[in-house]
Amino acid sequence: MRLHPARIFMSARWFVVLVTAISFVFAPLQQIVHAAPLKGFDALQVSSSGSGTFIMKPGEVKPFTIQFKNIGAKAWANSGPGYVSIYTYEPKYRTSAFVGPGWKTSIQPTVMKELSRTFGEVGTITFDLKAPTKTGTYKETFNLAADDIAWIPGGLFTVNIVVEDPKKAESVASAPMINPTPLPTPQTPPTQPVTTSPSGLSAFTLIRSSKKVTAKGGEVVDYTVGIKNTGTVAWNRGEIRVPDVAIASVSLAADTRHTSWLSTNVLVASATQIIQPGSLEYFAFKFKAPKLAGTHTVRYVFAANNTVIPDFSVDIPVEVTENSKDAFDAPIVNPLTTLTPPTTLTTPVSFSMTEPMLRVGILIVDGETNNEVTISCASDWKLVGGDGSLLAEMAAGTHLTALYKTSRYWFDRGNGMEKTNNFLRFVPNEPNAICTVENWDRRNRGSDRPYNRYHNILELRHNDKKERTWLINELPMELYLKGLGETSNISHMEYQKALITAARTYATYHFERGTKRAAEFFHITGYADDQVYRGYDQEAQSPRIVQSVNETRGVTVTIEGRTAITPYFSRSDGRTRDWSEVWGGTVSWLVGKPAPCDKEKGFKLWGHGVGMSAMEALCMANRGQGWEQILNYFYTGIQLTRRWE
Repeated sequence: MRLHPARIFMSARWFVVLVTAISFVFAPLQQIVHAAPLKGFDALQVSSSGSGTFIMKPGEVKPFTIQFKNIGAKAWANSGPGYVSIYTYEPKYRTSAFVGPGWKTSIQPTVMKELSRTFGEVGTITFDLKAPTKTGTYKETFNLAADDIAWIPGGLFTVNIVVEDPKKAESVASAPMINPTPLPTPQTPPTQPVTTSPSGLSAFTLIRSSKKVTAKGGEVVDYTVGIKNTGTVAWNRGEIRVPDVAIASVSLAADTRHTSWLSTNVLVASATQIIQPGSLEYFAFKFKAPKLAGTHTVRYVFAANNTVIPDFSVDIPVEVTENSKDAFDAPIVNPLTTLTPPTTLTTPVSFSMTEPMLRVGILIVDGETNNEVTISCASDWKLVGGDGSLLAEMAAGTHLTALYKTSRYWFDRGNGMEKTNNFLRFVPNEPNAICTVENWDRRNRGSDRPYNRYHNILELRHNDKKERTWLINELPMELYLKGLGETSNISHMEYQKALITAARTYATYHFERGTKRAAEFFHITGYADDQVYRGYDQEAQSPRIVQSVNETRGVTVTIEGRTAITPYFSRSDGRTRDWSEVWGGTVSWLVGKPAPCDKEKGFKLWGHGVGMSAMEALCMANRGQGWEQILNYFYTGIQLTRRWE
């Protein structure tokens, strides 16, 4: 047979792979430049097994599955003319070194599992891969094909395999790594028994590639940890994740996310199918160093069997030698107003400014949602193009699916897939009505609620610079603050007011300067690298926080008529730090202060240490001090200014 090739360009970036493992590595979906649909055939890879590493012995057999969504006009079938299967590729029809039981031929592993798949449906390719008997590094490329008709654009994928003698894998010292930093001698296990949770889950970091990382702000770091299952139950899957809740400007204040991550909050997952108690699993991943110079601890959590293991985290000390280029020092590009002389809370003022409309990046649209979003709104709503054109009118509660692919935006309102060159805005007819991301549920990340409902406008927009697509929430500043997950609803309200005011100031600072996310068309993210924002579900369960937002409405921290920088962090070791002590230079209102409650409780520093210690601020509130006193204690010589009604 003869197939018609389609040009498909793959990203050259791969996950880090241990040579003690067999690894199936795929270029991230958002970095694949797809060819145009060919003869009506087009595909989008939506999932695959083996995102990390498969521990296999020479000659061992394991199943492999990859799924593609049909996004072309032609239906797929697993039999008859033009049936859908995969062949070896680059070069085409090469006899594979991985031929396993049940392969159709040595160049064609299998056909699509399902009888047929039409537009929008997902087809499955499952076959066995047999590791070669000889140790070494191997590579195999496959391509999805409509037999005798076309190579299907978007169907190209590559398998990288490293096979090593299993006896050598047991010795860390004898196992060379792609990461040039050698693994040190394993850490000594704790002398006390490891506490096991009621679920039988516990873990211990036995090996790490480096005890301390030294990097420039924003620099990409390669890191490997060996985590031992010290519990009583086997792990079907282990994941290193970003903590679900964190305070802005603590250890994850900088954007540590790297494009190689599996999703916005999962760095890497185990490849071994079953990790028995007592077994060790390696996790290799990349992250970005915090942006600001100083000493940081980057903290990730670990989930086994989709449950975050309590009292365990992967803590990585990072010494940042110099600031990232975009760290804090940027000119005002979107001024709210110039306050000269400063207008304080006690000074009558005629409010001439309006409340800012903040743009928050809430979700990177990737494999977690099959690279698309499905939106509905509680009121009648419309789909509007980025050029202002009306694309669709939708009734309350009706769904619309949208995605970005091949330099176009696509949407399906029930009439089949339509396309436009302009980004997409989902706009409720009733201002600030609730819109829901129907195919996203944070309970899949271990949260107690979906946290997928948002006030006002949602926007789907691709960023060519970073090759990723964001879902953005555009809403008034005060509604944004009501959806923050920076503190619990039951904490002291004076503390809440202080924290909300600092958070409002943080958001206003970046709104005015476009500092952090201008290249991606929004102001800040909804994640811990900025401030944890969970939308309407958070607001609905936090009436006291809503009250704290209302009672401090429009108030920001200012200095000499300008919006101040108001860093805050989790807790200190008994004192806060001067700005100069951590980041160099002088900021007059950020000077070190005693934190007696933190000292009395024997806390260790968690975070950068500059500005307000959240735990000390909570203690001050519990002692009867008001929110204005708390802010004036941590930020010297400031004014509290109401900027809008």
